[in-house]
Amino acid sequence: MRRLLVPRSARVWVAAIAVVVALGACASGNAVWTSGDAPAPSRAVAAHYATVNGMRMYYEVHGAARGTEPPLVLLHGGGSTIETTFGRVIPALAASRQVIAVEMQGHGHTADRDGPLSFAQDADDVAALLREIAVPNADVLGFSNGANVALELGRRHPDAVRRLVVAAGFVTRDGIPAPVWESFRQPPDTSNMPPVLRDAYRAAAPDPSRLPLLVTKLMQRLNGFQDWTDADIRSVRAPALLMVGDADVITVEHAARMARLLPHARLVVFPNATHGAYLGDAAAAPCPVCVTAAVAFVDRFLADAPEPTAR
Repeated sequence: MRRLLVPRSARVWVAAIAVVVALGACASGNAVWTSGDAPAPSRAVAAHYATVNGMRMYYEVHGAARGTEPPLVLLHGGGSTIETTFGRVIPALAASRQVIAVEMQGHGHTADRDGPLSFAQDADDVAALLREIAVPNADVLGFSNGANVALELGRRHPDAVRRLVVAAGFVTRDGIPAPVWESFRQPPDTSNMPPVLRDAYRAAAPDPSRLPLLVTKLMQRLNGFQDWTDADIRSVRAPALLMVGDADVITVEHAARMARLLPHARLVVFPNATHGAYLGDAAAAPCPVCVTAAVAFVDRFLADAPEPTAR
């Protein structure tokens, strides 16, 4: 693994294997799973719909509200569902806080609507959902496309966000290697989706025949992405925990640059971890130790005393 050097302006937590197992045990008291062959979890789900911005949005609530402590909102990856992105970590995360997991436009149980997908629109939808269900502010964990939505939420709706966990998000196109961008430019093809994601969409979607359109919209959103300026990045004032694998779609160097520019950022790099492995994503190579570590880092970050409002 490459050695990563990051200026002192960003705190870095490196997930060393010998340390993270102990952290996971003491932080959550829950083993996330013990074998890469573990089946998808089955759990009781409090499922709800809310009408936001002309769309019927699906969300789940896990655990009870805990006084004035804000809930943790989960934002899944592109082409995914709550279950495929977060199914393996929700029980551990909900052990210490209320969790609200959302399925965004055209994903899972939430129907699509006319027009393109955009990270900004998804952020506006999530903010509207929080208002609709009377959540004044929340902690937010987003993965992949959901991480970009989380960043937009921090930029566009700062009062709605207390803390951000950004897992494999990016803010400039150079954060993703050129061969990956080349794959994004190929004609959209649902057969290239991981089968577990394709099957999950067909099982949950109000109209499964719209899967090819969803894939087309996802690729259009990525290919049309406009870089954030340094000022844009610095405008996200919420304390942020950035997470990335050293074999991720997002480069470690890009995550380190984001950590330097965000006003109150910490960075965790998971060794030998692919895209989503540290969250137990259903399409990722299993890494149970990474997942236990990730839950521990999230728990610790959200429990810390508030960051100062300015450097």
